[in-house]
Amino acid sequence: MHLEYNRQTLFFRYNLPTQLLSHFQMQFSVAQIAAMTGGTVEGNPEALVSAFAKIEEGHPGAISFLANDKYTHYIYTTESTAVLVSREFRPEKEVKTTLIRVDDPYATVASLLQMVAKIAEPQPTGIEQPCFISEGVEVPDDAYIGAFAYIGKGVRLGKGVKIYPQVYIGENTVIGDNAVLKPGVKIYHNCEIGARCVLHAGVVIGGDGFGFAPHDGHYNKIPQLGNVVLEEDVEVGANTTVDRAMMGSTRIGRGTKLDNLIQVAHNCSIGSDTVMAAQSGIAGSTHIGSNCMVGGQVGFAGHIHVGDNVQIGAQSGIPNDVKDNARIMGYPAVDHGTFARTTVYIKKLGDLFSQVNRIEKKINSQDK
Repeated sequence: MHLEYNRQTLFFRYNLPTQLLSHFQMQFSVAQIAAMTGGTVEGNPEALVSAFAKIEEGHPGAISFLANDKYTHYIYTTESTAVLVSREFRPEKEVKTTLIRVDDPYATVASLLQMVAKIAEPQPTGIEQPCFISEGVEVPDDAYIGAFAYIGKGVRLGKGVKIYPQVYIGENTVIGDNAVLKPGVKIYHNCEIGARCVLHAGVVIGGDGFGFAPHDGHYNKIPQLGNVVLEEDVEVGANTTVDRAMMGSTRIGRGTKLDNLIQVAHNCSIGSDTVMAAQSGIAGSTHIGSNCMVGGQVGFAGHIHVGDNVQIGAQSGIPNDVKDNARIMGYPAVDHGTFARTTVYIKKLGDLFSQVNRIEKKINSQDK
């Protein structure tokens, strides 16, 4: 699943894969799904579903969801067997599909996908060869270590860890219980990966921070002696990099989710349960709070502080501190309402200049 940023509402939404259930030949009745989700059924509780589908692409045997008002008209035409809707939804005319009323259709469909994924996703175990495991490293019985993995001296592996092929784990690194390191992950020495973290392909944790001191027309490297700490339940997208601190730790808080191709520089910190979309970059020693939502391609200057519960629109530039609960966008970022009004004014600038030119010409002609 991936997060798509909506610039109009400053909210994220899930783009959900279709036909996941049918791909693994699983089938549930509407009544069973309602029981799993705490929902109530309006329609045929015995109807069977074996696939997910977008509401506009519904087909018999599929379950869809409605969580955005602009898709409401599809509820009357969808071919899906069942649709998850909010408890407050009130149809304006006849609905042919079976409704499952839940508190939050988005959260409910995400939970269903998680349940299916746990059943359907391969669960490899054991140690594949060839791989290299340093002497003294204890591998739990329920762990998986894929071919061509390298595990350095002093590494500690938690129960149920999954280390996919071509992963590198540097000396004295700690990997928490049930953490998953997808193919090609690289973790430098002395870093800490919390329980249930997921690192996708190509992630680099603990590379040197970009620290150089100018001297006599040259740049001398500043040794980066700190580490990176990912707290529990952090997920890091493919090819994202988190640099080690010069001193102390670069820290990603519990439950935070980073998309693909993000750069987190040395000595940064991100609070808990923050989500950040792709291609964002955070300069050194910047601190971002908890429960923040950051759109794609946002750039953060160094040594600034962003508060809790902040929402930042895509392609924004953040040069200064941001207070708690702010909703901002633009470059430099301003309040989202101000940005929206400014955008309207900019669109009218061409007409305004034409109008000024006509007035100027008229005044000049009268002077003559």
